[in-house]
Amino acid sequence: MSYLSLRAVLVTVAIFLLASAPAFSDSQVRAVRLSFVEGSVQITHRSSQDFEKAMINLPMTQGSRLRTSEDGRAEVEFEDGSTIRLAPNSSIDFPELVLRESGGKASSIEISKGTAYVDFAGEKNEEFTLQFGKEKLALARSARMRIAVSEEGASVAVFKGDIQIEGPSNTLALKKNQTGNFDFANDDQATLVKNIEEEPLDAWDKQQTDYHLRYASNSYQSYSPYSYGTADLAYYGNFFNAPGYGMMWQPYFVGAGWDPFMDGAWAFNPGWGFGWVSAYPWGWTPYHYGTWAFLPGYGWAWQPGGVWTGWYMQPRVLNPPNGFKVPQAPTTGTRTLIVNRGAGSTTLGGNKVVIRNNSAGMGVPRGQVNNLAKASHQVQAHGTVTEHVHREPAPAMTTSSASSPQGMGPASQTSRPMPRSMPPTSSSRPAPSSHPAPPPSGGRSPR
Repeated sequence: MSYLSLRAVLVTVAIFLLASAPAFSDSQVRAVRLSFVEGSVQITHRSSQDFEKAMINLPMTQGSRLRTSEDGRAEVEFEDGSTIRLAPNSSIDFPELVLRESGGKASSIEISKGTAYVDFAGEKNEEFTLQFGKEKLALARSARMRIAVSEEGASVAVFKGDIQIEGPSNTLALKKNQTGNFDFANDDQATLVKNIEEEPLDAWDKQQTDYHLRYASNSYQSYSPYSYGTADLAYYGNFFNAPGYGMMWQPYFVGAGWDPFMDGAWAFNPGWGFGWVSAYPWGWTPYHYGTWAFLPGYGWAWQPGGVWTGWYMQPRVLNPPNGFKVPQAPTTGTRTLIVNRGAGSTTLGGNKVVIRNNSAGMGVPRGQVNNLAKASHQVQAHGTVTEHVHREPAPAMTTSSASSPQGMGPASQTSRPMPRSMPPTSSSRPAPSSHPAPPPSGGRSPR
């Protein structure tokens, strides 16, 4: 090969590598889940300074910012089931959400103001760093804490685990039931207090933690490569064995006229374009993994398998019924496009909820209604059902005494619905079994 030919080849290779670099970099960016939204919550994505209304199941990416107003609460769920919950008037940033070349995940979260409850699962190969003021907290083992930040200072209360907080002058070690206070006006001077002063939202955080522990399947690896979203699958629906298909999942409160794209939005991300965001409280895992299939006599159900998709741009469906059009992402613009074709549930007076057929659980507070499988039977028989909502304990209760609502065992995981005997145009649905059964074995243990 001549010198000129060799030079031409090297130039071509160099151009190819340079062109490939951004794609490789983008492949390392992760998307975590906005898993709970209540009240006024706003979000902005990387390269954008404009906040917009946040909706449940929005993917949080590197550079995202999240803030709550006076009546707002939010939760962000990570792949291993770790969570960060925001109290009202709080704000957090995500300067780093990446996948290392080694396969490990690195998450960096900055708490700029307000109160955040952090529940870290402590999985291996996870880099989980919290920053507030000039302080830095790198978590390596399972821990749960409350971090409150104001202009004057910050406090960290440890509910579980041992942590070390690095400051400008020294490192403060904290254990369970201890609090670290930091004075920003006095060179971030740290003070250790050997107790925890109770805050009004501690009971809410405890209830949400109990919900994840109670409903997070011990076998998520059998139907999802990640843990996040699996507690909602257990609470809002059930798995069954469909002949010719294998294990399928179906939400409660749906009829033959329901489809999995009745409620949601096409949301725009500056890095990836438009992606489908489900409005259903369980609508994370089934929209990033596996396939939605229409089963004659059963209706739409979700089948696990395939490749995980961080940004759900193209819905995957199998055997759709006649006349069904697969949703297509917009090709122009950046505005969020809302899709609202279903019938949501309605809360009455704060302690009751009217659940309607084809609501698929939308509007049902997670973990706060007893036995959704039984309620689903009643909806199929009567079209609606009114259920009592078990709210979190009153703020006056102590953290240690706050417990999850009683009588809310996990919904059935292996029960099989009976095929419909009526034509597919009927609005009823086969009733899943209301008797709990264990899911397939294996996977993550409760924290």
